[in-house]
Amino acid sequence: MRDTTSSGLAFALTSATAFALSGSLARPLLDSGWTAGSIVLLRIAIGAAVVLPFGLVALRGRWGLLWRSAPTVVLYGALAVAGAQYCYFSAVRTMDVGPALLIEYTAPAAVVVWMWLMHGQRPGRLTVAGAVVAALGLVLVLDLVSGADVDLRGAAWALAAMVGAAAYFVISADERGGLPPLTLAAGGLVVGGVLLGVLGLVGLMPMASSSAPVAYAGLDVAPWAALLLLGLVTAALAYTTGIAAIRRLGSRLASFVALSEVVAAVVWAWLLLGQLPAALQLLGGVLILAGVVGVKLGERGVVEQTEPVLV
Repeated sequence: MRDTTSSGLAFALTSATAFALSGSLARPLLDSGWTAGSIVLLRIAIGAAVVLPFGLVALRGRWGLLWRSAPTVVLYGALAVAGAQYCYFSAVRTMDVGPALLIEYTAPAAVVVWMWLMHGQRPGRLTVAGAVVAALGLVLVLDLVSGADVDLRGAAWALAAMVGAAAYFVISADERGGLPPLTLAAGGLVVGGVLLGVLGLVGLMPMASSSAPVAYAGLDVAPWAALLLLGLVTAALAYTTGIAAIRRLGSRLASFVALSEVVAAVVWAWLLLGQLPAALQLLGGVLILAGVVGVKLGERGVVEQTEPVLV
């Protein structure tokens, strides 16, 4: 059990760190004329191309298993990949990034509520306390204490992104169908890429690009190199290690460990973009880690049951 938890935490932190890099890699691209839609579509498409061969090998010719799990794969691609991405970028068109992230990262609370209502796994006191501490840390890391504009339309999109993020944890934890993690990741990225491509083709997701070089830590880089990193690290690596982590930790704990993504995003922004975090943001990072520890300790007070499946 300890080995499973240790490896799960390692996978979860790797996934969070990889996901966190996306914002810092994308920001110079956005500033140079790329649209968010173009960036996210190429990110997911590259990730799908990389993971797909491994997903097929992991399947070992069990095509019937893939066929039976097709609804899960489609749901994962639609909600956890395309839905979360599209809704988040729609939110930041009309509201500040900080509040949008805060709303999306209420996903762990949604997972806890899902587990409670659908499977009777009532959270213990330590879990609730850990969630509150982590939420407070999130507010500080996102620097929301200074005040930020929030509009109802943007908030609605951010809530939809939160549903996608929660679905990512719940669906990834479902092992009942026997689908290998790499196959689920590959299928989800393919489905998500196709759906995002359709949104771009019909004009619901603006598409534009630029050949101008982008700068990271004072170093000029070709845009294709940044996009390749986005696909390899923030999509292929992030989704595969994320599913592996959730299979080992369960959806509840993994969703709270994923809050470390916000801390990692601040660090990446500092290293690549020179955006030095404030003292309150550093304190927020400490609180998030303390909250994750509280949630882990609170797992002992929850009756062990089979991880949930979407119904």
